[in-house]
Amino acid sequence: MLSEVLSQSAATRVYSDLLVGTETGDDAAVYRINESQAIVATTDFFMPIVDDPYDFGRIAATNAISDVYAMGAKPFLALALLGVPVGKVPPEVIHRIVAGGRAVCDAAGIPIAGGHSIDSLEPIYGLVALGLIDPRKVKRNSGARAGDALILGKPLGVGIMSAAIKKDALDAEAYRALVATTTQLNTPGIALAEMEGVHALTDVTGFGLLGHLLGICRGSRLRAELEWKRIPVLGPARELAQQGYATGASQRNWAACGAEVTLPTGAPDWQRTVLTDPQTSGGLLVACNREAIPKVMEAFRAQGFTEAGEIGQLVAGVPGVVVR
Repeated sequence: MLSEVLSQSAATRVYSDLLVGTETGDDAAVYRINESQAIVATTDFFMPIVDDPYDFGRIAATNAISDVYAMGAKPFLALALLGVPVGKVPPEVIHRIVAGGRAVCDAAGIPIAGGHSIDSLEPIYGLVALGLIDPRKVKRNSGARAGDALILGKPLGVGIMSAAIKKDALDAEAYRALVATTTQLNTPGIALAEMEGVHALTDVTGFGLLGHLLGICRGSRLRAELEWKRIPVLGPARELAQQGYATGASQRNWAACGAEVTLPTGAPDWQRTVLTDPQTSGGLLVACNREAIPKVMEAFRAQGFTEAGEIGQLVAGVPGVVVR
């Protein structure tokens, strides 16, 4: 929302070294330092989507760092953002949230070098994440080309499973699957930045697959064709969606993008729920030429992304998405 407001505001000054700002709703800002270095800067934070404070900290931190990887950059520093109802949340709970975030940053090889905390009505946690990249290798969401394949790094369904948690409808095995996918760092982004055949990159988060794919389509002025049967979905999420579990954000996502999406005739409502499901710490979405597919898949497999796969393609046409 903020990026949309900023992009609509009249620019008062041009910053020649600001390579990526709010123009296409990209994942992070990119500012050039010199010919071979640019800083990638982003921030994200939210209220708990799981009950365990340590898992909450891990998920929030992984989600924040993801935007650095989604630009193709290597993270190097984080700052913590914490809001808690002072006097209502036990200190040990706060320590567990922060410890979870620190564990993820340790896994990413970066320090939490500071941050800020406030008194808030609900617990909030996240990070400011900074990365470095060669400015010539930045992967935007607007560089895709007609004929590119679309590859998704993680299965969908995080929001659906989070909705089930609120109604005590998620069993222990499904919870472990949820935590596993939301705490898996999108490290393949670093390798993808080195590939000339990768033309566009983003991560699938709050706007769901359709929303973030439309960002690529609009920025690149292309049309996407998705193959429903090839889209990976977390096993428990598929069944839960069929039972009617969904988030309010899923409905808002459809209201925002539905006019630009064509679903198969007779498609059940639960399929739309999956496609618009808001992902916390979701997977990378890659647009690459077909010759690069083996290398892209190798980058995912090497980092343990076993469910990554091709889900469609981009073609010339009016920006939008067709699901087959």
